[in-house]
Order: sequence, then C-alpha cells, then structure tokens
Amino acid sequence: MRKICILLILAAAIVAADTYTSEIEKWHGDRLQRLKRDDGWLTLVGLSWLKEGENKIGSDPSNTVVLPKEHSPAHVGSIFLEKGKVRLAPLPQSGLLIAGKPATAQVLQTDGNGTGDPTKMTLGTISFYVIQREDKLAVRVKDQQSSTRRNFTGIQSFPIDAKWKFDAKYVPYNPPKKIPIANVLGMVSDEPSPGAVVFTVHGQTYRIDALQDPGDPGLSLIFADGTTGKETYGAGRYLDTPAPANGKVVVDFNKAYNPPCAFTHFATCPLPPPQNKLQVRIEAGEKTYKESNH
Repeated sequence: MRKICILLILAAAIVAADTYTSEIEKWHGDRLQRLKRDDGWLTLVGLSWLKEGENKIGSDPSNTVVLPKEHSPAHVGSIFLEKGKVRLAPLPQSGLLIAGKPATAQVLQTDGNGTGDPTKMTLGTISFYVIQREDKLAVRVKDQQSSTRRNFTGIQSFPIDAKWKFDAKYVPYNPPKKIPIANVLGMVSDEPSPGAVVFTVHGQTYRIDALQDPGDPGLSLIFADGTTGKETYGAGRYLDTPAPANGKVVVDFNKAYNPPCAFTHFATCPLPPPQNKLQVRIEAGEKTYKESNH
C-alpha cells in the first residue's frame, strides 16, 4: 500500500511538472507571436524627433521623417509641430491613409493623449505615428517588411525550472513612491511605484520596486541580475505579474523577457533603477537575442 501511495505521489508530481512546462512553453509561444505581428516590435525601423515648425516626410534622406525607400515615395507631406500641437499636411495623391481612408490635413493625436492610442498613418507596408517622451515628440516608423522581422528566428531561453517561480511577498507603498526611471535615450522620469516584491534565493532576500500601467492591476518589474550583459540582454529584462492578493504576488522568472530595445535601436526602453539591480544570477527566462548588435 505504501509503495502505491509513493507511486501515486510521483505520478502526480510528474503531471504537475509537465503541466507547468506546457504553461511556460505556451506563454513563450504567445510572446513570439506578439513580437512577429504586423505591428510588433520587430517591425520598428525608425524614430525621428520633431522640431518646431515643418517636418517633411518621405524616403528622401533630406526629410526629417525618413521612411523606408523601398516602400515610400520621396515626399508624402509634412508634420507641423506648433507649440506642442501636431498637425499633418499630406501631399495630394500621397497614398497616405488614416483608418483606411485617404489622409487629409488634420491634428494628430500622440501616444501621450491619455489613451495611448495615437493617430496611425499607413502607406503600404509602412505605418507611423507620433510618440511623446517627457517634453519631446517623435515619429515612430514601422515596416511590416523590416529585415529584423523577416530574419527573426526566435529567442533562446534558460531551461524551464519551477524553482524560479516565487510566491513573493508584496509590500505596498501608501502612498505610491516616486522612483526615477531612466530610458535608453538618457531621459529620466519620476514614475509611481505601488509597492515592492520580496523573495528569497539561496537564503538571501531580494527586493524589486514595481511599476504599474494605468488600469492594469498587475505589476511590471524592470530588473537586472548577475546574468545581465552575459547570457542576458545588457540593459536588463522585464517581467509582468498578476495582481497582488493578500500580501502576496506570483513572480515567475521563467517569464522574464527582453525589452524592445534588444531588437531595435529605435525603441525608448526604460532601464532598471539601481535598487532593481540584483546581486544574484536569475538563470530563467529569455536570453540575449543573438541577432542583436546593440
């Protein structure tokens, strides 16, 4: 009878391990599909900062906003920046579309409009829109036919290991604590941290100050560790968690992933603050994207 009980326990453990492995594999597969979407990060091909006044658009190198020459005419119009307002003036027969219809002269919404839903302009396989970073505005350009997307072969990860999944302690900050977050461009903004996650590795306690997107009950972790710049991307990694509950939050480093700037020079990724640089090797989640040269 005792042997039967032991066998049943072992069988249950094997089933649980297989279920967990399948969960992480599905998460990673979904992550790759998001990257490879028509508007995913692999399509990012340009970032042009706007100056006050006229900013010409097109494939000609003299333009402020330079579009891929393979898929764009030399000139398609201009974007005017006027005291913080952004206005589009397309050329006749430019081929520019907005919401599937020929673009007309109009004010453009940026991603800093409170909804995160900027006005998107399209031209064949190209799309572009205005983003706001601190007090600066830029045009982000994507191309469905980007070489990064066409040549993408996947991302290597550490072996899946449930020991890197923690039922971490959640320490809320009331009120939320402001923490300086720098991005890859050197800009620094004070972001509200709703709390910290606390967990133990090899008997040592570690803490990560979390961020939180508006309207999302889950947490966003930006961290570096002992693998950063070695097996993993040099600017750190990201990890999303479910909502904390009863003073606990699930932190699964098998779902740690590369920021967009691991794939392109044209992203504006936030970087780990000093207190989130962990003095331990987190041997879980995504490794460095091998095709990256930055």
